[in-house]
Amino acid sequence: MPSPLVRAFLFSQHHMDKILCYKIGYIAKTHGLKGEVTAVLSEAIDLEDVKSLFVEIGNDLVPHFIESFSDRGDKTFFKFDDIDSTEKANALKGCSLFLPKTERPKLKRGDFYDDEVLGFSVEDKTQGLLGTITEVSAPGPNRLLTLTYNGKEVLIPVNGPFITSTNKTKKLMKVDLPEGFLDI
Repeated sequence: MPSPLVRAFLFSQHHMDKILCYKIGYIAKTHGLKGEVTAVLSEAIDLEDVKSLFVEIGNDLVPHFIESFSDRGDKTFFKFDDIDSTEKANALKGCSLFLPKTERPKLKRGDFYDDEVLGFSVEDKTQGLLGTITEVSAPGPNRLLTLTYNGKEVLIPVNGPFITSTNKTKKLMKVDLPEGFLDI
């Protein structure tokens, strides 16, 4: 058993890895008999240049090198180098897939990835500081920012006229909410 100091270091290394990565989907089931898996990807990613994915096994992100992949509509089939049997593939069922944030495509000015704005302060043009973003969700077709204002949960649509600017350096998002929006 490693000493508490070594354990803390190992935990921080693992923890840091996850912070430096973002989830792109999960492995839904096995496919075929040679160890292929079917993945459902939540992010539209050009996989041509991606050599490996991180698979979340327990609390660890384990790199798996991609031997081949094929896209069929809403599903992607992966064959990983070291997974060569249905049993090995079955062990990955339900595991989340991650990529390093450094490999994420750059977005147009004003656009942001959901996990990038967590903890950002939200400031309204007339009401001033409202709170900090605790979650970005997509219960339907629209993404929603969640924050707590005066003890109430407030949901602000991402698509639409409300967000006037996003400053990633200052971790500040400015909004212009219609009168009465916060009273709902």
